[in-house]
Amino acid sequence: MPTLKSIVSAALAEDIGRGDVTTEATVPASKRAIGRIVARQKAIVAGLDVAREVFKQVGATWRSRAKEGDPVRPGQGVAEVRGRTRSILGGERVALNFIQRLSGTATLTRAFVDAVKGTGAKILDTRKTTPGLRLLEKAAVRAGGGTNHRVRLDDAALIKDNHISATESVAAAVEQLRRRRGPRFRIEIEAQSRAQALAFAELDIDVLMLDNLSVPAMRRLVPEVRAIRPKLLIEASGGVTLETVRAIAETGVDWISVGALTHSAPAVDFSLDLA
Repeated sequence: MPTLKSIVSAALAEDIGRGDVTTEATVPASKRAIGRIVARQKAIVAGLDVAREVFKQVGATWRSRAKEGDPVRPGQGVAEVRGRTRSILGGERVALNFIQRLSGTATLTRAFVDAVKGTGAKILDTRKTTPGLRLLEKAAVRAGGGTNHRVRLDDAALIKDNHISATESVAAAVEQLRRRRGPRFRIEIEAQSRAQALAFAELDIDVLMLDNLSVPAMRRLVPEVRAIRPKLLIEASGGVTLETVRAIAETGVDWISVGALTHSAPAVDFSLDLA
């Protein structure tokens, strides 16, 4: 699993290449400056720790003016950086890229969390993340008030449609997982129909995922599943939008997983202003 240090190092190498030729030609090596990172739109800020590491690696100092998960307004400063002007400009774009994209994820997550407020349902992310940036994007989901689903394939078992098609026995697969992994290892199964959901609820699983079922279907099905396994967690997944998430939450499901949090969140506009 990549570390924050290695992620930032790779991003800086990608951006700077063999040197910032423009800055080297225009800015004296001895010149120093203060840079103020400013929000240009309303958002939930995330990625400050990543930006701090960016400026650390280029030799500038950092002071936060906001915390991860804070709401920010247009014109609000979220951090200051100090050091050689060349260093600040060398880290500027990489730092802003991280803040903009991670704040986008946090902001969209907060919108989903607010949309289901009072229902008891939790908003979860998925593994639909940018390769190599999963840890950062999942941290941004947490900053927005969401909950992380499994990070890696070895964190929990999720038996999906392709597994069901390939296996000879779902029940035997669940028994094998429980025997090998123990009682505390989370096992989840995806159901795409009422018949599957009721059958899988009888197995020794921890979470039942209702995948791409309609709101009316889930409204009827959730009480049926509860009658079989009152403490079984029920997750809704597939095509969830801000327009539909409240109705889904009101069916009584415990979790709602939303891939859009990490694969479709629009970036938030931030800038770095030198003084």
